Amino acid sequence: MQLTLNRSRMLCGIVIAAFLAATLTAAAQTTISTGSIQGTVTDPTGAVVTSAKVTITNKATGQVITTKTTSAGAYTSGALIPGEYFVRVESPGFKTLNATIPVEVGVTAPGNFSLQLGETGQVVEVQESAVQVNTEQATVQGVISPQQIENLPINGRNFLDLAQLEPGVQIQDGGNFDPTKKGFSSISFGGRFGRTARIEVDGVDISDETVGTTTQDIPQSAIQEFQLGQSMLDLSTELTSSGSVNVVTKSGTNAFHGQGYYLFRDQSLDANLPSAFHTPFQRNQFGGNFGGAIIKDKLFFFVDAERTKQDFQEPVVAGPPLQSSSGTFAAPFREAEGIARLDYQISRNYKMFYRFSYDQNSDVSPFEATAFQPMDNTTHTRDHVVGLDFTSGTYTHSIRFGYMKFFNHIRTGVTDSTPFNPTSPIELAIGPDPFCINSSGVIPDVFCSGQPFLAPQSTPQSDHQIKYDGSRTIGAHILRYGGGFNHIQGGGFAGFLAD
Repeated sequence: MQLTLNRSRMLCGIVIAAFLAATLTAAAQTTISTGSIQGTVTDPTGAVVTSAKVTITNKATGQVITTKTTSAGAYTSGALIPGEYFVRVESPGFKTLNATIPVEVGVTAPGNFSLQLGETGQVVEVQESAVQVNTEQATVQGVISPQQIENLPINGRNFLDLAQLEPGVQIQDGGNFDPTKKGFSSISFGGRFGRTARIEVDGVDISDETVGTTTQDIPQSAIQEFQLGQSMLDLSTELTSSGSVNVVTKSGTNAFHGQGYYLFRDQSLDANLPSAFHTPFQRNQFGGNFGGAIIKDKLFFFVDAERTKQDFQEPVVAGPPLQSSSGTFAAPFREAEGIARLDYQISRNYKMFYRFSYDQNSDVSPFEATAFQPMDNTTHTRDHVVGLDFTSGTYTHSIRFGYMKFFNHIRTGVTDSTPFNPTSPIELAIGPDPFCINSSGVIPDVFCSGQPFLAPQSTPQSDHQIKYDGSRTIGAHILRYGGGFNHIQGGGFAGFLAD
């Protein structure tokens, strides 16, 4: 059986914000892979201050953006990489104001300031508020911070498992709904099935268009921020009927930083369960990252790699009268994943980045719990992303281009080194021919052995994607527009029971 798919998808949207209010209430300039700062500048009486100079500086990279308030006293930063920013507001006849504002992915940070009368040389420091209310976006969303990502333990270090830190979100094992998703997680928003959530990394879609969820894993330690959108999604979000996951990877900074780790887990550390269920298990995970500046304030690098080596004896428990056929078989899991990223500050208002990521995993396991039918499931994914963000006057522009290649192959994990003899429990487990028997007359209680019926099969997918998000500030309002094109080529080949 062979299936081919060649599909092109065009997503274009133009939204005009026209609120009749004295303050900036228009849609934000935030995109799916960036954040932003916007607000208004007023004097002590509440009147707007026009042509005030606003300087926004990234504390980690030294990137500087300058803008001025409009005739309505409004200003906006354009697209910003998530992180902490130093904001300086200057206007003749007023004291200079300094403030620190954290910027999160997919979130418009409020930056409304009231200037005090005085000399420009006098400086007023504004302390960061512990609780900030975002009045610029109606989206139901949450952002998982770098501190949470680094400090909270995640079993298996699967990056999508971070989503369960948000209310209303559940994690599903991708292997439960499709054999090609062994080793991957899926996300359920509000009880909806996990296949439909859109997964984006650095503004580029990495969703599996055949069976859903993601096409790749990325190292947990390479994530800068992790955003989940559940309803009223941002305009630049890919089309979805449930929710979205937006991940931003780390970039280098002016300071050199790195880390290394080794995680170990063994069945000897588990609870003392009955011997029938206390099967051998061992997991080794190790990796590290390193980043810094090649040219201070201009060119930055970041690399991260992780390796998982897991060994497990998969238990197969048969019901009566086949109890003697119960046993285990080796079910190893291996994964190697990594990313490399370059960020370049072209000029004061122009910045770009390039990222390459790679993921390879292999898993041996059955699709059914009561089966001596191991499948050898292997996935290879590579991803190239280029991003460009720049501002020109009252216009902002964000461009993303991505190329992703995904390939999954499933073959039988059964050996045929010995003749098949159903009277021998051991040979029953490794026999090359398919063998199934209903031990009790109840359909779910079917015990199977031999070659898995889902092998062999292959599932490829490639994405060529380009996205553009733009905006223009018009008085106290913002006009947002953008478009996207994703050329998806996918297909599959299945020769079930034809290994």
